[in-house]
Amino acid sequence: MVTLADLLAKIDYFDDGALDLIQRAYQKAEFHHRGTFRLSGEPFIQHPLSVAMKLADLGLDCKTIAAGLLHDLHEDTPVTLSEIEKEFGSTIAKLVDGVSKLHKVKFREGEEGLRGAREKQIETLRKMFIAIAGDFRVALIKLADRLHNLETLAALPKEKQQEIALETLEIYAPLAYRLGMGELKGTLEDLAFPYAYPKEYHYLVKLVLPKYEFRKKYLEKVKKIVVQDLQKAKIEHEIHGRAKHFYSLYKKLKKYDHDLSKIYDLVALRIIVKEVAECYTTLGILHKRWKPLIGRIKDYIAMPKPNGYQSLHTTVFCEDGQIVEFQIRTKKMHEQAEYGVAAHWYYTEKIRPKEFKEGAIRSEKDTFVPERELRWVRELVKWQKEVKNSEDFFKTLKLDLFRDRIFVFTPKGAVVDLPEGATPIDFAYQIHSEIGDHILGVRVNGKMVALNYELQNGDIVQILTSKKTKPSLDWLNLVKTAKARTKIRSWFKKQDLQTNR
Repeated sequence: MVTLADLLAKIDYFDDGALDLIQRAYQKAEFHHRGTFRLSGEPFIQHPLSVAMKLADLGLDCKTIAAGLLHDLHEDTPVTLSEIEKEFGSTIAKLVDGVSKLHKVKFREGEEGLRGAREKQIETLRKMFIAIAGDFRVALIKLADRLHNLETLAALPKEKQQEIALETLEIYAPLAYRLGMGELKGTLEDLAFPYAYPKEYHYLVKLVLPKYEFRKKYLEKVKKIVVQDLQKAKIEHEIHGRAKHFYSLYKKLKKYDHDLSKIYDLVALRIIVKEVAECYTTLGILHKRWKPLIGRIKDYIAMPKPNGYQSLHTTVFCEDGQIVEFQIRTKKMHEQAEYGVAAHWYYTEKIRPKEFKEGAIRSEKDTFVPERELRWVRELVKWQKEVKNSEDFFKTLKLDLFRDRIFVFTPKGAVVDLPEGATPIDFAYQIHSEIGDHILGVRVNGKMVALNYELQNGDIVQILTSKKTKPSLDWLNLVKTAKARTKIRSWFKKQDLQTNR
């Protein structure tokens, strides 16, 4: 059982004004939820308290935590949004309203799953992304809400368990990933996996657990060797074993015909150092001792993933010929990888609380916006305003958000984030509409390819252009991104207007 005292102890770095706000929010929630219980049998107040605790774990600001405590009031009690605004301010009221809108979203409908979503539900999805674009903390509260619901999923009927689990895997885990919250994504997936695909889960447990134990013991030997090498080099460090999340492993095994021997990062070692230069020094130390696998060295420090992820990855032939993956990063990179868009608050309010105490309660205008992680949300909102057909919106939304991502490069080394299955046309429009409108040809890794070529992770893409070429309506059947589809249609609309003058 979580208590208010537990929550206050976790956020004791807040100033008195912030703590008072959270206590008032708790009292309001406890009063209106009093006498109601969840299917698990626990008092209902345990849910908003648990959500608030998870937000505090992320190091979030007091207004977000207060909104977490209040998030069910508008839906489940007579309390109105105007009442919340009057008592707690417009920011908290807007956060509660945004989360309430997300509560109404039902993503699965019959056997067709996402494809069977009704018109009304698709319109609710539009509102969802507008809410996130307005204040992304709405998404963080909803993700914390979903996480606690998964932790108590055993109390629900089996049909409901599977529905919530599948919805989590298809919607909320990908959303966490796009917000840069890798650890939360993995946790959501692992909690949902046994309920969504029970047979596959139990098969995987039997297949993998014996291997896990062997790998953990083996990595302890490797870890001792690495620690000695780093100490000799006088590099301060932390080193931890990292087991691959089960659902991530399940998806990877499907790509490799369930051949576990092809999974090199079943259990990997993560090395955390102080400085960026030490990341590269550590990489050199590893490669001096063990031979790296060709094609398995990835520098996400020089070229971060679009969601902000940074690390060096290498896979080496280790002791006794065993293959081991290493991840090397700084502490700041590690927190970015774990907390994503929430990392800003983690640093300012949790890691450096003394410097930030006076800012614990922010002004209405002082909302931090992590532009890099939210650029895709803003593009989606901009695009959906131009689209009248809800099914078209949902189709592209599925591709842009819910599908696996690939990372390809311009000839100058810039990283471009695209959905799996994207074509050179998507790439061109992602760079600039002028490039997309005038594609003459495409080189991928130095070789000419067709416009319908499916780009692969790590491809280097060069677009050849000519002012004489122009878009084709057939491209609409090839592209996978909202941006490309919008720009192609926009070009034809301009042509129609010029023709009708």
